[in-house]
Amino acid sequence: MSNSIASNRSTLKEFLASIATIQGDLSNITAPPFVLGEFSTVELPQYWAGHPSLFVAPALEKDAEKRALLVLKWFLGSLKNQQYAGRKEKDGVKKPLNAFLGELFLGSWEDESGETRLVSEQVSHHPPVTACYLWNEKHGIRAEGFTQQEITFSGSVSIKQKGYAILHIDEYQEDYLIPVPNVKVKGILSGTPYPELVSNYSIISSNGIVSEIKFEGKSLLGFGGGSKNSFEARTYRTDAPKDDLYTAKGSWNGQFSIHDARSGNEIEVFDSSAQKSIPITVADRSEQDPWESRRAWAGVIDALQKGDMKGTTDAKSTVEEGQRQMRRDEDASDKQWQRVFFQKQDNDPIFDKLSAVDKSSFTVDPEGGIWKIDSDAITNIKKPYHGDLLPTGQVFKNESIQTKNEVNDPASGQNTPKTAQQLHSEQSSVAGTSMEPTEGMQQMNLANRAGSVQKEAMPSRDANISQEKILDIQAEAMLRAKYQSAPH
Repeated sequence: MSNSIASNRSTLKEFLASIATIQGDLSNITAPPFVLGEFSTVELPQYWAGHPSLFVAPALEKDAEKRALLVLKWFLGSLKNQQYAGRKEKDGVKKPLNAFLGELFLGSWEDESGETRLVSEQVSHHPPVTACYLWNEKHGIRAEGFTQQEITFSGSVSIKQKGYAILHIDEYQEDYLIPVPNVKVKGILSGTPYPELVSNYSIISSNGIVSEIKFEGKSLLGFGGGSKNSFEARTYRTDAPKDDLYTAKGSWNGQFSIHDARSGNEIEVFDSSAQKSIPITVADRSEQDPWESRRAWAGVIDALQKGDMKGTTDAKSTVEEGQRQMRRDEDASDKQWQRVFFQKQDNDPIFDKLSAVDKSSFTVDPEGGIWKIDSDAITNIKKPYHGDLLPTGQVFKNESIQTKNEVNDPASGQNTPKTAQQLHSEQSSVAGTSMEPTEGMQQMNLANRAGSVQKEAMPSRDANISQEKILDIQAEAMLRAKYQSAPH
């Protein structure tokens, strides 16, 4: 263990020092390979439906007030998986791989609720935006949304999420505007970073019912009160905002209780730790389209699993350069990247109407845009999603691949396309990433979120402790946590 710590300490110190000197956007800061998770930010929307029955439940309820409560319960019940990206709390969080433009993640769940499906796509690179569509056709419930993350450092690492989701229930023609909460990642000094949600948000329904949620969390260093991952929520009608219908209180990462505010009776105690998540089903890697996340990232994932940091870096670099060239080619030809499943829109009337109830809960960046599902694409688009083009910028051609601008062999003067066997080998070792990596968790984990690194104020008896010493301690704690928890 000591050798592993020693070999990575200088790299981690350099990374921590770099974020400590920046006041502003951290989107171009690249984390060392050994703090990366084996998943991309484009996968994070799957955690909105880690419990498919919670997602479907509102569509099965005839009472409007109870439907609103079930939407709140689904939102709260999905937060743990979102923020930890499906990992156990004791394992801490990891920094997800940064999705490249056009990256896709498709999958489904099958349980007593029938089939629930997901399509997720990285629709923008600058700024980074992930769009997703989640639906259960059998019960007529669907949600679409997008999130853009802005990571900043100002005494701590904060992840501001811009975007929203809209949940629609077909039978009642009912819409719910869903927020994407901001996140802070704490606990870096203990070696086990963890997410904390911050601020107040509202879930707003077209039926005139609002659920207001206040996230509190534990104060810095534990002083000043507060409990980890705590929240309070209340549900009320907009025409009687002081009269609560239901209340909920507790921890989104543990237990919370739900009460009928009119009778005072406890309705339910929900324990997120006791809920068994259903993993999403995706196609085998060999059957995935080259633009699907787990195939595109295969090289990075395999290298991370082996602890091969050079292999991780090399696999990322292959796609990074390919993505850079693709963007240069697009700029030169004045063409735009074509999205597969989502379309950018100038406005969203449903959002405009519902967000007027509480504008403070939602932020939308005009540059990032508003993204909506293309329902025709869901039905009609088939593989290969981008024809012969690969995430590396190479193309299939006659059982071989070539770069878009074929490279001549200077010795022979002939084009030297790679064979299909070489392509297969490269595709197994290449991982897609953005050309200039950007942070992201969600973090809908959001969890993105899941492995951002935070430098917090450090408790110390010596107020004059040097910055270098602080970085030494941070690096030591983080590396020891990694290697002590690793399987032997």
